[in-house]
Amino acid sequence: MNQRTRINYYRDLTADYSRPGLVPEDLRARLIQEAERFAAMKEPALPSLGAGYPPSRVEEENRAWWPTHCEALRQGRGDILTAEYREDLVYLCQDGPYRGLAEQRERERHWWALIAQPGVTMCWPIVMFHGEVVYFEWKCVDDATHETIAKGNVTWVRRGHRGACHLKTEQLTFYRDVFAPERLLGLITTA
Repeated sequence: MNQRTRINYYRDLTADYSRPGLVPEDLRARLIQEAERFAAMKEPALPSLGAGYPPSRVEEENRAWWPTHCEALRQGRGDILTAEYREDLVYLCQDGPYRGLAEQRERERHWWALIAQPGVTMCWPIVMFHGEVVYFEWKCVDDATHETIAKGNVTWVRRGHRGACHLKTEQLTFYRDVFAPERLLGLITTA
């Protein structure tokens, strides 16, 4: 049997979000600035893949974007998270499908509030890239009890900075809460 060598999925990325405590404060601030810059690069029409914008370039941009996405979630930056999507996003999940940004907005606001709440740290132990496909697994860990309060796996089809995310699929499980209390919803930055 051929045994594959285990790897650190973050070995070539700017920051490691596989567990809490790995990203220094100064880098977190820089990643938020990068997230805002990347979101501003989104073009009105989905760019075509081809010689001028090959899948290899898209994958390179997705690798640069990934740590910025993680930091935006950890900081509850719903404004940045929303800007990462195209207006015509298709979002497939257990109670979807959602089409466009308006349909999933309220539900996702609750998710963000739960996974970015004080005393909980979201981690992404696995992330893989292939062209415009970004696959990842996530979990939220209670900082005091170390229990997993929520987990899931997600596939984004993200056409780099110029195209943003146009298709998202997700399986998620919440163990403690499904709807966030108002005090947590108030912590999420909105557009």
